[in-house]
Amino acid sequence: MGTIWFWLVAVMIVIYVLLDGFDLGAGTIHLLVAKTDEERRQVLGSIGPVWDGNEVWLLAAGGTLYFAFPALYASAFSGFYLPLMIVLWLLILRGASIEFRNHIKSAVWDPLWDFLFWASSLLLAVFFGAALGNVVRGVPLDSSGYFFEPLWTNFRLGDDTGILDWYTIQVGVLALLALMMHGGLWVQMKTSGQVNARAGKLAGRAWWGVLTLTALVTAFTFRIQPQVKENFTTWPWGFVFPLVAVAGIAGVVFELRRRDEHKAFLASCAYLTGMLTSVVFGVYPMVLPARNPVYSLTVTTAKAGAYGLKVGLVWWVLGMILAAGYFTIVYRSFAGKTVVDKNLRGY
Repeated sequence: MGTIWFWLVAVMIVIYVLLDGFDLGAGTIHLLVAKTDEERRQVLGSIGPVWDGNEVWLLAAGGTLYFAFPALYASAFSGFYLPLMIVLWLLILRGASIEFRNHIKSAVWDPLWDFLFWASSLLLAVFFGAALGNVVRGVPLDSSGYFFEPLWTNFRLGDDTGILDWYTIQVGVLALLALMMHGGLWVQMKTSGQVNARAGKLAGRAWWGVLTLTALVTAFTFRIQPQVKENFTTWPWGFVFPLVAVAGIAGVVFELRRRDEHKAFLASCAYLTGMLTSVVFGVYPMVLPARNPVYSLTVTTAKAGAYGLKVGLVWWVLGMILAAGYFTIVYRSFAGKTVVDKNLRGY
């Protein structure tokens, strides 16, 4: 039952990255692809109806994590307290910048809201990537299940780890570039005119960085986390996950050249799904690896009671059915290109 919930939490995280990933990505590129107020409203309009709903998946994944793996929740939230507070304030700042821009008409304030939207989106992408890097690399857990890491280190190669160090910052930059590509493809698919052209061009440029860092980070991951190599050696069928990522990253550039905006975006979804599921497969059965493997939290040691997990599974399935229906209706309702009314304020 613990393994089932391990993968269910992973599924929710993947859904969050795919959905909120494109509007985070749109935030990181909107100052680059939109030059005028109308163009920036076009970018905001492409995510406007869905960005807040997409963030619910982060809350849902956190709640599910707390329910299924309370020991992991306790360890992770105590050890990552400072970066989690930073992420929380960045999420608040990002949401406020979107809403204030659309409710306060001011030539003075608009540039500030645009900058805050860009900066908060960029930092969130980096911090989310760095968080994933910490989980893969392992944290200095002690025998009581707690740990502390500084926010950053000297960034030199070695065992001097931090929330941001030589490895996690690479994962953070990879996450940033991947979401820039993902967001660029979304904006291209949802807009027209100059914004459409610039977004597609930027996504193509980000693709090269994603390709390079994917290879580099993969090589370093096999070096610093032996469990990843062991899992892929023991269960070769797991190579299907990185193959999905390879097919996705190849599909992005292929579909961009064919000018198929929808398939290019779907290829980006495949890349992100393949990368995340490769990580999940690679660290299993650990849910939070420790620098000293003896203290690692595993599916078995971190899970909740068997009865609670069985009952929770029923409610989780019902909740997912309702969520799937809701999001299907929402995305169908706002399908097609974004149209900005010049006479109205907002997106």
